[in-house]
Amino acid sequence: MMDRKYITSKAFEKIDFRQNQLEKSEFENCRFIDCDFSSADFSDMLFVDCEFSSCNLSLVKLTKTTFQKVNFKNCKMLGLHFPDCNQFGIAFSFFKCSLNHSTFYKTKIKNTIFRNSQLQEVDFTECDLSNALFDDSDLLNAIFEYTNLEKADFRTAYNFSIDPEVNKINRAKFSSMNLAGLLSKYDIEIDDVK
Repeated sequence: MMDRKYITSKAFEKIDFRQNQLEKSEFENCRFIDCDFSSADFSDMLFVDCEFSSCNLSLVKLTKTTFQKVNFKNCKMLGLHFPDCNQFGIAFSFFKCSLNHSTFYKTKIKNTIFRNSQLQEVDFTECDLSNALFDDSDLLNAIFEYTNLEKADFRTAYNFSIDPEVNKINRAKFSSMNLAGLLSKYDIEIDDVK
């Protein structure tokens, strides 16, 4: 393993990392505010108890990247490949983020919070999302195949299509308003007749 710089309790604000690549480091309790990391290389970096706020992380390379207790807020995160991350202790949450076209294929991310986020065309195939919260999040064309959704909360999620026959949905929560997302494969019409 390569030598990494250790950086703790530092704030990085309004930095364009497209020009000046972030050096290989271990970041603990750091904040990244309004930074542009688009197409940057996070390979072999560690982020522990960190927060990214209003950052652009689209197409960031995540080979062996470690995210432990990391919060993403108001971030643009298009086309990310989370299966490339170091899976040991992986834990993060997303608030008002756009993760469209990203993949979590086969990742184990129990208890993950997705709040007010865009998750269009995100691949959750064979992912462990047990106890996850999808609060007021858009799941248009998101892929759920052989996904563990036990005890996941979809009560305020919308535009999802989940096949109960190929996904584990025991004790998952849905509202009467979004049950159509569980029946879409049957090509039936559901009306709210009063």
